[in-house]
Amino acid sequence: MSALSPSEICTATVEAGVRKAGYSLRTTGILAFLAGAFIAFASEGSNMAAFNLLARPETYGLGKALAGAIFGTGLMLVVVAGGELFTGNTMMVGAWAARRISLRSLLRNWLLVYAGNFVGSVFIAWLMATSGLFASGDQMLGAVTLKIAATKTSLSFGSAVGLGLMCNWLVCLAVWMATGAKDITGKLLAIFFPIWLFITSGFEHSVANMYYIPAGIFAKQQPAVLQAALAHGLPLAKVEALNWTTFFTRNLLPVTLGNILGGALFVMGAYQLAFTRKSESSTQEAP
Repeated sequence: MSALSPSEICTATVEAGVRKAGYSLRTTGILAFLAGAFIAFASEGSNMAAFNLLARPETYGLGKALAGAIFGTGLMLVVVAGGELFTGNTMMVGAWAARRISLRSLLRNWLLVYAGNFVGSVFIAWLMATSGLFASGDQMLGAVTLKIAATKTSLSFGSAVGLGLMCNWLVCLAVWMATGAKDITGKLLAIFFPIWLFITSGFEHSVANMYYIPAGIFAKQQPAVLQAALAHGLPLAKVEALNWTTFFTRNLLPVTLGNILGGALFVMGAYQLAFTRKSESSTQEAP
């Protein structure tokens, strides 16, 4: 066979969860930092490719499609090069449900990976801010970066949860299919299309937002970028509402909750229920 069947992917994903839970603190921390940086690279690269299109309503959809075509590189790096990504690790609930790992081990992994992803993502955001690249396109890269961040922190709580759920449903399907592929080419193709779809759709990814929103906060501190953003129609009230507090309370918290639901319930939970539930006997006594 050229790929695992869905039931075999389910088993492999449970085994992966057991393996991840057994990683040392050092291994988990390093791989989580790298994954955060990989997703941040994908985020800044997709912004760089599409900022001119994203800045205009008539080309916004094309900009999202172009950004999506670039963004999949981040998850490709995580899966092929190696990394621990919180959104993918929501599927570790399968190992817990199968009683292969404890709830404490699951939560320990999630906490460590989430923290490592955050550090890696914010590190790249800081490097971008200090590199001068936000001035690209006559300050428009920075202006679009600021607009994206301000828009994300203006979402309602319920909207952010829903967008996070749909996002990680697709992200975990990408990881799921990549697990089933037996060569690198298959893994890359399995990742590309669901990630392209989630970015084009405008869904919310907690780890990507660990880049997008801090990058916007850093961009806000650059006067030329701020002036460009205001000149292109970004409301001052949204700019003023963009800060570290609203980052956590208005976006990261609800998006993370949605991401957990999307990966743990609608991917791992659904397939585990389909493939590992004990079947009832249909044998009947003869008359």
